[in-house]
Amino acid sequence: MELFLAGRRVLVTGAGKGRGTVQALHATGARVVAVSRTQADLDSLVREPFLEVTKEAFDRSFEVNLRAVIQVSQIVARGLIARGVPGAIVNVSSQCSQRAVTNHSVYCSTKGALDMLTKVMALELGPHKIRVNAVNPTVVMTSMGQATWSDPHKAKTMLNRIPLGKFAEVEHVVNAILFLLSDRSGMTTGSTLPVEGGFWAC
Repeated sequence: MELFLAGRRVLVTGAGKGRGTVQALHATGARVVAVSRTQADLDSLVREPFLEVTKEAFDRSFEVNLRAVIQVSQIVARGLIARGVPGAIVNVSSQCSQRAVTNHSVYCSTKGALDMLTKVMALELGPHKIRVNAVNPTVVMTSMGQATWSDPHKAKTMLNRIPLGKFAEVEHVVNAILFLLSDRSGMTTGSTLPVEGGFWAC
């Protein structure tokens, strides 16, 4: 399916872990700007159970998963509006935005907030011809995903909740992002697109 992204300018945040997205966009002929920041410390913080969540863990998680999205999106949207051009923003959320996962209270909360932010952004930016959507993947088999979910017992607990019985590959998420950035989804805004093998159906 031709997505007609050639020549378009695309900003990818979190490009260190989203390398597949950057490569796929580049392959379509898009002009890609990639921004990356390591989250190793955040990833260890978000695994705290609810009763052990610290103020620091809470603040750090919301800073990366929500505040950074707001700040970068403001810059991008203001630029599009100033130039009078349409655009599309795709936020990377999670299956955890709408389903509770043990020991992920802060992470689930940030992603739930991100889904609502996506809807409000779509509402407010729509009149400027800027579409805003989110993708909501399950565990993705990046190098970080493989390391985090390599324990068979831990993986089985999550896989038992996924009807397709497997985690997502990078290309599953990349394809969803490319679709939402393209004109093929020109009437889609304010949506959260699950890429989670049926996790939400359970």
